[in-house]
Amino acid sequence: RTVEPLEYYRRFLKENCRPDGRELGEFRTTTVNIGKCLCSITTADGSALVKLGNTTVICGVKAELAAPAADSANKGYIVPNVELPSLCAERFRSGPPGEEAQAASQFIADVIENSQMIVKEDLCIASGKLAWVLYCDIICLDYDGNLLDASVFALLAALKNVQLPSVTINEETGLSEVNLKQKNPLIIRKHPVATSFAVFDDTLLIVDPTAEEEDLATGTVTIVTDEEGRLCSVHKPGGSPLTGAKLQDCITRAITRHKEVKKLIDKVIKSITPK
Repeated sequence: RTVEPLEYYRRFLKENCRPDGRELGEFRTTTVNIGKCLCSITTADGSALVKLGNTTVICGVKAELAAPAADSANKGYIVPNVELPSLCAERFRSGPPGEEAQAASQFIADVIENSQMIVKEDLCIASGKLAWVLYCDIICLDYDGNLLDASVFALLAALKNVQLPSVTINEETGLSEVNLKQKNPLIIRKHPVATSFAVFDDTLLIVDPTAEEEDLATGTVTIVTDEEGRLCSVHKPGGSPLTGAKLQDCITRAITRHKEVKKLIDKVIKSITPK
């Protein structure tokens, strides 16, 4: 495994299994904790912690009020940020965000935009005057591959946990008045779920790759779908090309995975919702 890691992996792949005992199309155990029940970020307006095998990601959503941009007077803002601190893996260093963290942040921004999970017009309180800004901080606590799947999952779970206070503008003073006693859930219009694959030897596809498998793979691809089976995003940062048939296979598997993740989120939310 140390001297010839690729050959070591190929021996397993020939038998249609992996060193950790999983089949090629099998995901690691996935768990999600939402909101205050996970002893997470009490200062956040919504939070979630997702574990995908050893990969652990926490997401906190902070809502603030701001004036809308002049060219989009009836829209709010969503600002995602992915952090890969040095504590999550040896490969990352302290300091400004590295290339991988920046690429992940851009991927999350694209998913939010393409899926229309939150319509920015829904975040507007008074056109041209006041809107919500959602700061979505996604921090990796333990990195063992497949960061994108865990990040999208944690973001969706945290957003579903957000409760925004009622805000009105006093017509006499022109100032905003916040009613913390009256809170409304965020309007989530779509539920995007990411499913990542590693490509081995240009032909073999394995789902939910570990960090070791990502390093040995000849390419990776991430498919994002919503609850209607609609394709929201395909993220393929170089590597081996995929045939149309292989890509279609990935999309089919991603749609199946979406149902599993959505079921898991719904179950957790139901368990923490006051009776």
